[in-house]
Amino acid sequence: MAIDSENDRPTRLERFQARARRNRATHLAWRGGVLVVGVAVLAVGVVMMVTPGPGILGIVLGLAILATEFAWARHALHKARAAADKAKEKALEKTRAKSARRGASQD
Repeated sequence: MAIDSENDRPTRLERFQARARRNRATHLAWRGGVLVVGVAVLAVGVVMMVTPGPGILGIVLGLAILATEFAWARHALHKARAAADKAKEKALEKTRAKSARRGASQD
């Protein structure tokens, strides 16, 4: 049985992160950059919840960026995904029920 070496090789980003983690100053700078970008995208998502725009997408994207470096963001992202799945199922149930009522009234 041969091992597929391409799947075992780290990506460029993983190699860069490994190099950055070896040096404390570089590691802190990387985490700081991720924090700034992630919080900025998250803030834009929150603003778009009030103004026209895809606010939920901005929030999830901001959490995904932050989750690359922070465990608390990873946890929040998992909770957000679970809530989104629950909301999706609830919306689909309402749509199905509405379709069923509409179909029954036309008969």
